[in-house]
Amino acid sequence: MNAASFSALAEFLHARSGIVLTPDKAYLVETRLAPLMRREGCADLGALVAKVKAALSGPIADEVVELMTTNETLFFRDGKPFEHLRQQVLPKLAAARGPRGVIRVWSAACSTGQEAFSVAMTALEIAPALAGCRVEILGTDLSREVLRRAETGRFSQFEVQRGLPITMLTKYFRKDGSEWVVKDEVRALVSFREWNLLRPPQPLGRFDVVLLRNVLIYFDQPTKTRVLENVASVLAKDGVLYLGGAETVLGISSRFAPLDGARSAYALV
Repeated sequence: MNAASFSALAEFLHARSGIVLTPDKAYLVETRLAPLMRREGCADLGALVAKVKAALSGPIADEVVELMTTNETLFFRDGKPFEHLRQQVLPKLAAARGPRGVIRVWSAACSTGQEAFSVAMTALEIAPALAGCRVEILGTDLSREVLRRAETGRFSQFEVQRGLPITMLTKYFRKDGSEWVVKDEVRALVSFREWNLLRPPQPLGRFDVVLLRNVLIYFDQPTKTRVLENVASVLAKDGVLYLGGAETVLGISSRFAPLDGARSAYALV
């Protein structure tokens, strides 16, 4: 792998997805792209990059982006944001929207859907407190492959054991062979759509809650600012943004301020 090929790949990934690929990630390139290079008959990374450049909007370019995207996720990841949603945010928004209102939630970079389904289960658990106000959850990702998996609502035994309480597993999933399938009442609250966070999000509509967790860590500062500006443009005035525990808006965006007493939760300024 020569420096010029690595640099060209990094430039392509940044332009397409915002992902910053630094030289210390060379091992990821080798691990994730080696099977694709063998399949395409590419002798080295330079040959693969040449193919990508020849068809920037073609299937091979899309596949490179998907392979280089990290899709780590689990149910109720980090816990506290879901407790905050359950105890404070969803009841407060339901009171403001009324019994015929709708609370729209955006699970950005949703991967295989665990976060979106976790929000759905949270809403179902407190349905009486929402007093008829509906919750609609949109999960988006730039990877078609993970979205195809999310749409099935099917998870392995290993996946449901990661963060999902046994009471919720038995209540909201059914067993199908070696897999667990989300029940219809949960699935009805969630939809999925392919979306790149670098795009202006107005076509997605307005949201009351945005979960943008463990995403900004993969971007450089200008891209972080751009993505946060996009989120601010579609977040309701009384809406809430959740970031990952290692992420912050400080020094990146002036559109948000931390919510008092809530870890990694932010409101519009």
